[in-house]
Amino acid sequence: MRTTMPKAALAAAGAMLLTVAGCSTDGSEDAGTSAPGAQSPAADSAAPSPSKTAGDKWFGQATYDKENTQRTAKFSGDATKPYLQYLPGPMTDTTAYKTTGAKKVCFSNASISNPWRQTGWITMNQQLAALKTAGVLSSMETRDAKDDDNAQISDIDYFIKEGRCDAFVISPSSTAALTPAVERACATKKPVVVFDRGVNTTCATTFIHPVGGYAWGIDTATFLTSNLKSGDKVVALRILPGVDVLEHRWAAAKRIFAAKGIKATDHFTKGDPAEIKKIVSDELAKGDVQGVWMDAGDGAVAAVEAFEDAGKGYPVMTGEDEMSFLRKWDKTGLNGLAPVYSNFQWRTPLLALQKIFAGQQVPKEWVLPQTPITKAERATYLKANQGMPDGHYAKYGGEDLPGYPTVWQKRVMP
Repeated sequence: MRTTMPKAALAAAGAMLLTVAGCSTDGSEDAGTSAPGAQSPAADSAAPSPSKTAGDKWFGQATYDKENTQRTAKFSGDATKPYLQYLPGPMTDTTAYKTTGAKKVCFSNASISNPWRQTGWITMNQQLAALKTAGVLSSMETRDAKDDDNAQISDIDYFIKEGRCDAFVISPSSTAALTPAVERACATKKPVVVFDRGVNTTCATTFIHPVGGYAWGIDTATFLTSNLKSGDKVVALRILPGVDVLEHRWAAAKRIFAAKGIKATDHFTKGDPAEIKKIVSDELAKGDVQGVWMDAGDGAVAAVEAFEDAGKGYPVMTGEDEMSFLRKWDKTGLNGLAPVYSNFQWRTPLLALQKIFAGQQVPKEWVLPQTPITKAERATYLKANQGMPDGHYAKYGGEDLPGYPTVWQKRVMP
């Protein structure tokens, strides 16, 4: 998944009380999970233990260990509905919210400024349509902060002052800055669902997120090191500094690279394909590059094209489950892995409200599966997403929703 601004903090898993996920750019530590297949990290259930003396402010050993375990943990719930699965843990009693009749939701969204968020936004709106038809929700008033903390704080305060919200759904742009606003929403005594990115409070009715950033780093770096040898060079392409889940991905990966003797050099790209191609081309001009690691894969094709332009053999590479990478991976036959930051999570907040308004318990911290796509699974996901645009994410989980597949194919933002 790509985020387009340094302030944004993606929810990485970890205990809400420890602010594990969605830490802001203020240097908070800790985060989340995944699991691949053949030649992937899941094949080795115990990832290399990173150095405890590395002195990286973004690294937290306890959460690294937790997410490493969660990568291959057994999730509760129907595996055909991963957006409703969760890891066993404390539950929230919602009997006080039990009510009848269709309810209005107020959604404060960080942004729809990249393909991952756009795919999720489409899916969320189709889930809304289904719940409106079922008489659970009447409407969803949405305010888009366009990746601006101050704008999102104002949006939440607007909803509170308006007083017409039966529930709040919040995807924070960053952690520390949004915490007081989320607490003000909680003070209304209405249900509050936080998802994707976290905040520094446990007041939300439920906090929903995939396993997290360390898990991504473990999966990807373990895959690369299992296919490379000591002394090989890896170019690490990073979108932005200071975003917790992205920093956690790199904090985990670089330790595994170091433990295996891999020479990894990292560069920030802002997700710009032209910059990605330039960086890779410059590194190739210095000598051979055996691997490419990415903390988000929607610019992966540009990296592959740099090898093609230089007349070099393809690297061992990790991208993401965006369709452009899956298609390039399939076409080139390169040795790859597609890590996932489960896009289907955009359905879960509204389905959580369905349970909350029915007085059913929900997980206090709702940790969703986060499983990479391996070579063995690639053809299945390519077939399932045939006709979807390159910016679409394979694990969006909307196949049973109204409008499938046309709404996602046309990709018109609601």
